[in-house]
Amino acid sequence: MDNGDHHEHRSFRQNGTRHRVDIRYWPRHRQGVCGGGGGCSGQRPNPIEGGDAIAKLSSAGKVRGIAADVSTVEGCKVLLAAVPDVDILVNNTGIFEPKDFFDIPDEDWTRFFNVNVMSGIRLSRGYMPGMLKRDWGRIVFIASESALMIPKEMIHYGMTKTAQLAISRGLAELTRGTAVTVNAVMPGPTMSEGVKTFVQDLAKQNGQSVDTAAANFIREHRPTSLIQRFASVDEIANMVVYVASKQASATNGAALRAEGGLVPTIA
Repeated sequence: MDNGDHHEHRSFRQNGTRHRVDIRYWPRHRQGVCGGGGGCSGQRPNPIEGGDAIAKLSSAGKVRGIAADVSTVEGCKVLLAAVPDVDILVNNTGIFEPKDFFDIPDEDWTRFFNVNVMSGIRLSRGYMPGMLKRDWGRIVFIASESALMIPKEMIHYGMTKTAQLAISRGLAELTRGTAVTVNAVMPGPTMSEGVKTFVQDLAKQNGQSVDTAAANFIREHRPTSLIQRFASVDEIANMVVYVASKQASATNGAALRAEGGLVPTIA
């Protein structure tokens, strides 16, 4: 599972200045999705909320806000036209929805693939040539522990996360001999804003406190977790910041875990 939020923050340097882009997007089919540690969203992002996010980020430097549906060819073209060159690309767009395999129609498989996979493919295809030409860059795919432990309640989501690992490793092979790296980060259950709403709903349904509902969810649905709790968004961000930094120059083609020890393997 990933953060479940329908937005992205991308940091990059352009013309010697560091920028951050807040990308708000909405799938063409505005169906609500929820579950698996994520939030529910069936509406377009509120422009006011986007403005608030940009205002909060402004203290860190120059900030731009761009609205683009990166699950579509047209949306990616809008973003690439507005921001033609970046040094750091974080592919964090993702949706998920628990649904029985036999009830998942073809349209859902296509929608999940377009949002979770094709968005990163199109943006990497647009930005990576410039990174290779400049001989420096970072591409980070936000995958999930579900890439390795496919959840039976949302096989279509797990498929997209496994695909991200394959794409990340394949793109890394194209960086041989350069200072460009491509890696994937695999968060586990993470207490994002969307997940807070999910846990609050669980608490109401079961007459529990939010803390009890969160603890019960991990114990019942993610029993192999070693930390036995949801990770914070900052803990996931710390891994991404490292991978995007100059200090991670020898980390390339990797699938890095930030899932609290949930995956019970040593490699």
